[in-house]
Amino acid sequence: MPTKAFSSTHPVVLIGAGNMGGAMLSGWLKSGVPGSAVIVVDPGPSPAMLSTINEAGATHLTALPTDLKAGVLFLAIKPQVMETVLPAVKSAVGPDTVVVSVAAGKTLGFLERHLGKAAMVRAMPNTPAMVGRGVTGAFANSGVSDPQRERVHSLLRVSGPVEWVPAEADIDAVTALSGSGPAYVFYLVECMAEAGRKLGLQADLAMRLARETVAGAGELMHQSPDDASRLRENVTSPGGTTAAALAVLMAEDGMQPLFDAALAAARKRAEELAG
Repeated sequence: MPTKAFSSTHPVVLIGAGNMGGAMLSGWLKSGVPGSAVIVVDPGPSPAMLSTINEAGATHLTALPTDLKAGVLFLAIKPQVMETVLPAVKSAVGPDTVVVSVAAGKTLGFLERHLGKAAMVRAMPNTPAMVGRGVTGAFANSGVSDPQRERVHSLLRVSGPVEWVPAEADIDAVTALSGSGPAYVFYLVECMAEAGRKLGLQADLAMRLARETVAGAGELMHQSPDDASRLRENVTSPGGTTAAALAVLMAEDGMQPLFDAALAAARKRAEELAG
């Protein structure tokens, strides 16, 4: 990470140190962003987060002073409270500030109405960022310079790969696919475990088997150069047990139409959150 891009005179100002904001902050500090270049604004961070802030030599504030200008203003707050919070942080947006929002649904137009014209990025990370295994989709408006984009990229990539999309509307699809995606995987584990229980396994054993199977398959996919379809084919012997199960899952009324409908519903909700 180009740590010289971050300093006390061009600080990273993080608004919100909850699960996602806290995960990003921890990643920044571990990757070399100096604590002296980070200001965290949160009215009530957890004791653990407050300890992380203090140990790193970062600054914690409950509210922004009006004379502070951010190098990067990172908005890690829920979309439902954006309208309430943004007026209080508008003063931190200067001519050299790049604003980064991770709030689902809130458009750049919405941000501009509350913060004024500025260099802005909409980003959508996901919760595996908490263990350094997330993925983030991002879109930058035309006001973002190449150095600003590189600075933002370096902050986002601490939790995993960053995929820049060509249109802002793509962020709602990213939200539906990867932003909400971990919940689909967790529910898959629940379904697998329940199906195992119905086959006669003890419930706790079925859950352990399902959890480790999904976690192991994910790690295999992470490490393998093969795509998902090839990995699936490698496990599937013709006429075997896996093939019998996949015949059900891959039927016309199987998993694909369910995922089509689920992601469409998630994208629709993201669009509704735009207000």
